[in-house]
Amino acid sequence: MAAPAAPARVRNVVFVDGVRTPFGKAGPKGIFAETRADDLVVKVIRELLRRHPELPPERVDEVAIAATTQTGDQGLTIGRTAALLAGLPKSVPGYAIDRMCAGAMTAVTTAASGIAFGAYDVVIAGGVEHMGRHPMGEGVDPNPRFLSDKIVDPSALVMGQTAENLHDRFPEITKERADAYAAASQAKYAAALAAGKIGPELVPVATRSAEHGWGLATADEPPRPGTTVEDLAKLKTPFRPHGRVTAGNAAGLNDGATGAILAEEETARELGLPIGMRLVGYAFQGVDPSVMGVGPVPATERALSRAGLSIEDIGLFEINEAFAVQVLAFLDHFKIADDDPRVNQWGGAIATGHPLASSGVRLMTQLSRQFAERPDVRYGLTTMCIGIGMGGTVIWENPLWSSKQGSGEK
Repeated sequence: MAAPAAPARVRNVVFVDGVRTPFGKAGPKGIFAETRADDLVVKVIRELLRRHPELPPERVDEVAIAATTQTGDQGLTIGRTAALLAGLPKSVPGYAIDRMCAGAMTAVTTAASGIAFGAYDVVIAGGVEHMGRHPMGEGVDPNPRFLSDKIVDPSALVMGQTAENLHDRFPEITKERADAYAAASQAKYAAALAAGKIGPELVPVATRSAEHGWGLATADEPPRPGTTVEDLAKLKTPFRPHGRVTAGNAAGLNDGATGAILAEEETARELGLPIGMRLVGYAFQGVDPSVMGVGPVPATERALSRAGLSIEDIGLFEINEAFAVQVLAFLDHFKIADDDPRVNQWGGAIATGHPLASSGVRLMTQLSRQFAERPDVRYGLTTMCIGIGMGGTVIWENPLWSSKQGSGEK
């Protein structure tokens, strides 16, 4: 009998590059209304390979693609089918993954774990959501025991109601405060767009309309530049009479896809791939589903603890803005000001949109590009709340950081 193999050493994992399609509004008038979800993923994979000719396609060891609603053109093991449609060699495997809003985040952490263990050297990970074709919850059949056995509160299955519950739990987070945060997100996105910060990561997508013919999607559709607090105050509260959650202080229903190349660090150097970020650690944590928006708090505490870091070590934050109240609950817990410049400095999902399973890689792509401008910042994190009561956080290190920077910043 052969002796057992020695335990594999943990290898460094790096985020090479990320891209995304423009995000569209879900529905018959959205830019992707007549575009297939899997074609959005194909476009992303092809763009990653186009931008990195130094990566031979046969060196891709896995393709992990997330979708919350895995049916129709988001079904059939979309990681594998999209890889084939994108022209990757038939030897490249792929799979689908689902953790609702954190699908792409989980695709990254799962694939990265394989790299760290030694199962892969290079992977493509991302996500897609076509909420126009596949509304959240389409075709699901929740077990009646969830409600009959009181396993969850009835509101836990409606994300907007969970946000109202979060307002109840933290009454200091008023509607006025949530609206002010939302208006600021729109303003930051508009400023970033004007400065060229938003755009280089976008993949133009050819679109088809039976009514209007062919077009080209080159920009995000959801943003509303010029939004004011006064505008937001007039919006209805659809989840509760006289509530606090509106279409203006929450992310919309959107279509879009994201993708990223991850690699073992020495393999990236061997191939000449850029190194945008180095993975430090990650954590997912469950919370009461009726207040799922609080999930990023314990997930972040767990990730920081395991990495031996504190919140003071984090120099940049990319927090998914599913709802303004959820971001504000996170900021309050960690005693961070609503307008702290480290937080979502190019705006967030309230402006750009939140195509569920794709959003995690949008956060990572933005953080990586911000790191490139900030060698004085060593650590950043991406975090998001997750439906059915979870949170996810990934901590990253800036490879450009040097202890010789001497700025005093983290």
